[in-house]
Amino acid sequence: MKLRSLAIAGALALCAAQSQAEDLTVGVTTTGVPFTFVDTATQQPTGAMVDLAAAIAEDLQMTPDFAVSQFSALIPALQTGKIDVISAGMFATDKRKEVVDFSTPVYSYGDVAFVKADDAGSYQLEDFAGEVVGAQIGTTFADQLQAKGIFSEVKLYDSLVDIMRDVQLGRIKAGFGDKPIIAYQIAQNPNLGVKLVEGYTPMGTGEVALAVSKENPELLEKVNASIAEMEKSGELAEIFGKYGL
Repeated sequence: MKLRSLAIAGALALCAAQSQAEDLTVGVTTTGVPFTFVDTATQQPTGAMVDLAAAIAEDLQMTPDFAVSQFSALIPALQTGKIDVISAGMFATDKRKEVVDFSTPVYSYGDVAFVKADDAGSYQLEDFAGEVVGAQIGTTFADQLQAKGIFSEVKLYDSLVDIMRDVQLGRIKAGFGDKPIIAYQIAQNPNLGVKLVEGYTPMGTGEVALAVSKENPELLEKVNASIAEMEKSGELAEIFGKYGL
């Protein structure tokens, strides 16, 4: 009876510990294919950065709770404590580092330009001088385009889908965005009516990382330790390779 009582007590303690497992609230956006998007079959967030956040949460013995919002709302949500971490296709820029802390970089890439599918032109950035171009609000690309000061207008959009629509309709000459995201969307949806500009030289390259609040250095340390372990084991490469990255 004593052994049985001890076994029951151990099981109850395990259940209690599991029930008290801490949530890790992760901010994601649904417009960042293949980094973060919604699986149409399950209607759940998915993508490389979603899988990465889930793997980190598991390593930290936490339960991932994904909070979907617009890209431009991610940092404000982190600053106000609505989420614990951002795991999206977000560059760790100097400007963003002023308000949030970033993890070890997990991926790097540059921007790309896209035009109407029937546009036979060969363009570099300066070739769009005097034109109306578009970028997603809150992105480094939008800031870089505006800083150039050579365009008739830099229109800001909430989503890449909206930019592609206006390019396809001829409302703007070109759109700019994350190369792997744009390339993936065009490859998956050939009827979008837009194409990548071949030979385009990016304005620069950036490093993608997870972001945490400056008030939570403990979490940052744990996230970095988890990333280091996944790099060593090859799991990090597997996660990104699954989405063609």
